Amino acid sequence: MGPSLRTVPQNAPGRIKPAQVRFYFDSEILGLGKFVSCLRSDCTFPGDPGAIIHKRQRPPCSIASTAVDDTDWIPAVTAQDLVIVTRDSKIQRRHAELHTVSTHNARMVALVSEDAKTVWNQLEVFMIQWRRIETLTEEIGPFIYRASRSRLSPVSLDD
Repeated sequence: MGPSLRTVPQNAPGRIKPAQVRFYFDSEILGLGKFVSCLRSDCTFPGDPGAIIHKRQRPPCSIASTAVDDTDWIPAVTAQDLVIVTRDSKIQRRHAELHTVSTHNARMVALVSEDAKTVWNQLEVFMIQWRRIETLTEEIGPFIYRASRSRLSPVSLDD
């Protein structure tokens, strides 16, 4: 699906540095997460075995399965200081998820609406909003932003 991952020759010690993982793609957008993670060492997804991308070693993802409940993986990912990328057009109606985001100071971007139904369209939304999404790594949670082709807007965390 994406570019091949390269392995490091045994005789190349010291050339590979640890990656600073900053983004977690949840199981709702696993295809997008796998694709982006082939290109960037700072992105991971559930079940990610880890990889070497651009001389950066990304460790395996601590979330080993796509079957982990939101209320379990959100705190774990937040404890690693990762910005969560998901696809959920009804994010404002999911009270348990909103509560978990708020309680654990999570940082989340939800790709929404018709713009995010296919992996191709998700990639388009993600790339259009990339520079704005990347700045969110510097913001303190909790927050959720809705991302579409035309805007990146905050979601109220009040129930």
